[in-house]
Amino acid sequence: MDSLSVASAEDRRESTILSLRPNVSPEEAIRLFAPRGPLGHAKDLCWGPLRGVAAAYVPLKLFRVAITNRAQTTTCIFGLEAVTGALDLYEFARPPGDGELIEVTTRNYALACLDDDHARVVLGDKVRRILFSRGFFRVRDLRITITPLHRELFVPYWLGFRGRRDQMQLALLDAVRRRPEGAKARALFHQWLLA
Repeated sequence: MDSLSVASAEDRRESTILSLRPNVSPEEAIRLFAPRGPLGHAKDLCWGPLRGVAAAYVPLKLFRVAITNRAQTTTCIFGLEAVTGALDLYEFARPPGDGELIEVTTRNYALACLDDDHARVVLGDKVRRILFSRGFFRVRDLRITITPLHRELFVPYWLGFRGRRDQMQLALLDAVRRRPEGAKARALFHQWLLA
């Protein structure tokens, strides 16, 4: 995995970024990371108590993708995580509008590391995998045209820190999709936090 770019101490002052609107509030994130009852008790026993929750933001590059398959062309808008390109794609019917975006002033954001050319290659591979997973024999005369939209957005995540003293565990929640994230996202955030 490429090393992540992080803002230097001098650059770490708060910046205003444009983020997708989160669908999980801070209070909901805490409830999801530290549920009450037997499940919460089991999590505390296994991984330790919840120590804190923080918002963090990952850059997303938007692309218009025209897919021609069997002489039919469909156009989609995809968002590719722009740090490593490893996370799942975001798919939009149209570029996110003002009602779906908010301005956030924060220090907790990763910097984009992928340039447009590398991002196109990664996105093309991901789109092909999606199409082939729907049925290899359904693909014929495939052409994929990828055009950058030159608008960088950020995706909000909730980070849950749990554990005891020197053994902290990181749990992640995609604040837009309202779903826990796995090993790929944890690796990205671990590397970013440790840098």
